[in-house]
Amino acid sequence: MKQDYLPISRNDMSIRGWKQCDFVYVTGDAYVDHPSFGTAIISRVLEAHGYKVGIIAQPDWKDKKSIEILGRPRLGFLVSAGNMDSMVNHYSVSKKHRKEDSYTPGGVMGKRPDYAVTVYCNLIRSAYKDVPIIAGGIEASLRRLAHYDYWSNKLKRSVLLDSQADLISYGMGERSIVEIADALDSGLDVKDITFIEGTVYKTKSLESVYDYELLPDYNRLLADKKEYAKSFYVQYSNTDPFSGKRLVEPYGDNLYVVQNPASKPLSQEEMDQVYALPYMRNYHPSYEELGGVPAIREIKFSLISNRGCFGACSFCALTFHQGRIIQARSHESLLEEAKLLTEEPDFKGYIHDVGGPTADFRFPACEKQLTKGACPHKQCLFPEPCKNLRADHGDYISLLRKLRAIPKVKKVFIRSGIRFDYVLADPSRKFLKELCEFHVSGQLKVAPEHVADKVLMRMGKPKNSVYRQFVKEYKEMNGRLGKEQYLVPYLMSSHPGSSMKEAVELAEYLRDLGYMPEQVQDFYPTPSTISTCMYYTGYDCRTMEPVYVPVNPHEKAMQRALIQYRNPKNYDLVVEALKLAGRTDLIGYDKKCLIRPKNGDPKGYKGQRSEKGAGARPGAAKSQGRPVKKTIRNVHKKKGR
Repeated sequence: MKQDYLPISRNDMSIRGWKQCDFVYVTGDAYVDHPSFGTAIISRVLEAHGYKVGIIAQPDWKDKKSIEILGRPRLGFLVSAGNMDSMVNHYSVSKKHRKEDSYTPGGVMGKRPDYAVTVYCNLIRSAYKDVPIIAGGIEASLRRLAHYDYWSNKLKRSVLLDSQADLISYGMGERSIVEIADALDSGLDVKDITFIEGTVYKTKSLESVYDYELLPDYNRLLADKKEYAKSFYVQYSNTDPFSGKRLVEPYGDNLYVVQNPASKPLSQEEMDQVYALPYMRNYHPSYEELGGVPAIREIKFSLISNRGCFGACSFCALTFHQGRIIQARSHESLLEEAKLLTEEPDFKGYIHDVGGPTADFRFPACEKQLTKGACPHKQCLFPEPCKNLRADHGDYISLLRKLRAIPKVKKVFIRSGIRFDYVLADPSRKFLKELCEFHVSGQLKVAPEHVADKVLMRMGKPKNSVYRQFVKEYKEMNGRLGKEQYLVPYLMSSHPGSSMKEAVELAEYLRDLGYMPEQVQDFYPTPSTISTCMYYTGYDCRTMEPVYVPVNPHEKAMQRALIQYRNPKNYDLVVEALKLAGRTDLIGYDKKCLIRPKNGDPKGYKGQRSEKGAGARPGAAKSQGRPVKKTIRNVHKKKGR
C-alpha cells in the first residue's frame, strides 16, 4: 500500500481493507503526521509493529457519538491532550483565554476541552465500559501522581484516577506503548499489565508490588504542603530509568497508584528508526479548506536531532517527561531527512532549526549516565559544571557543516536554544565561532532568565557572572568576524525567590543594557516542576528552605511592569513597585533613574521617550544634549527602513 495518512473515518478503513482498528488514538490536536507530534510518532511506531491504528482528532467532547466514529478498537484506546497540556494551551499565566490555538485548523480556539485527557477518557468510558484506555502525552505524563493544578489552585489526584484510564504511558512512550500493545494482543487483561517500565497503574492491594518506595498518602499531602514538597522531591529524584525506584502513592487504605521506573533511553539506532517511519510530514488534507494547522509552519523545515536535557532548570518539566539522559540521532539520519526537506515545493533554502530541548547537547553529560543514569541529587551544570561533564561540541559542529553542504541549503539556523554555560564549559571556542559565523541571523536568543543570583539559584540556572562572560565572548567573537549581531535575552518575572528587590535589580540591568523586551514571560506554574512545587508550598524541595513566592496577581503585575518600565502603560505600576522596594531614588531625572516624576514633567511620562523609539533610555534624547543610546531595537529599526 502506498504511503498515506492513517484512517480518520470508516471510509478510510475500508480503503485499507480494515473492518476494525487495533487501536484508536484520540488526540486534542488536529491530526498532523509529522515526527514533531507525539500522536504521529506513537501511531507510526505501532504501525511499524503490525498494529492497525486509527485517529480521532479533536472529537466533540459533548457528543458521545464523536468517539464512536471508528468503532470499537480490538485492543484499546490511546488518549492524549496533544503536544501541550490543554490548560496551558487554553490559558495565559493570568488565566485569561488565549486567542489562538496553533494546533487546531485555522488557529481556532475551543476545539478541545479543559483537562482534555480526563474528559476524553471519561467520554470513552461512557461509550465503551470495558475497553482498555491508555493515557499518554505531556498532560498525562506530568499529572501521573498527585500534582498542584494552578488553574484550580488545588492539589489534584493522579489523572489516572479522575480519568478512569487503565494505564498511563509516561515519557516519550515508544518502548512502553509497543510492550503494552504486545501484552494486550497476547490476551493479557489490562489490569494485569503492571510490569512495563514507563507506565503507571492503579491497584487495590500491594501484595504483588515489590521493591517500591511508599510516598505519603494523598490526604497527608492535602493537609500539609511541607509533606507534598518532600514527596515531590522523592518523585523528582526517581525519574532516572537506571536508578529510579518504583513509587507507590496511596489513596486511602485500598487504592494505590503505582509508578514503574522510567523506560530506558532509545539507542541512536532506535532513534533513527523512529524518525525514518513513513510520515506524511504535513497536516491531514481535510484541514486545507480551514486554513491548515498553524503549528506546521514552525516545524516543517526543522530537524529534531536530540531529546532529553541535563540542564534541568527548575521551571522546566523535561526532567519528568524526557529525562536528563541525552538521546541523539545519527548524522546519516538527519542528513537523509534534510534532503527530504529540500525536495518540498515550498522549501526556500533555510533549515529553521537543528536541535531539541537544548540544541547543542548531542550525547549524555558523562559516560556513567549510559549505564548508571544521571545522579539523583546532583546536577550536571548547576550550580557549576560537574567535573565529569563532557563539554564537547565537535560532533554538533560536524553535523552542522554537513547540513550546510547539502545542495539547495542556503542557511541552517539554530532556534531551539543553546546553553551558554555549556558553551563556556567547552575549552575550545570552535562552536562559538561556528555559531556566530554561520548560524545566527542578526540576533541570537538566549535564556539567562534573570540577573539576581538569589533567583537564579532557585531557577537552577548559572550565576549572572556566567551569562556576562558569555555576552563578552559573544561580542568579541562577532567583532573578530566583522559581524554586527546581538543577543536577545529571555527573561522571567515573578519566579519563586524573586522579591521586589530582585525585580528592581533586573530592571536596572535592562536600563544599563539599553534594552526593553517586547515580551516578558511571567512564571507559569505548570504541573510537575520544582518551581511549581515552590510556588505551591513555599519550600525549595531540594533543601526544604522556605522561599519567598510572589503569588498575588498585583505584585506579579508590578514585577512584570518593572521589566518593561519604559512602557507608558506601566508607569503607575512601576512607581508603586519602586516605592514598595524602597527605591524611589530611581524616580527622577538622573541617567540612572528608571522613570521621571509624572507631575514634575510637563510632558508627563511620555516625555522621557525619544523620537527614535522605545529603545532609548530615560533622559537620553538629543534635546537634552546627549545622543540617543544605541540599542538592539534601535539598530533593527534603522536596518528595516
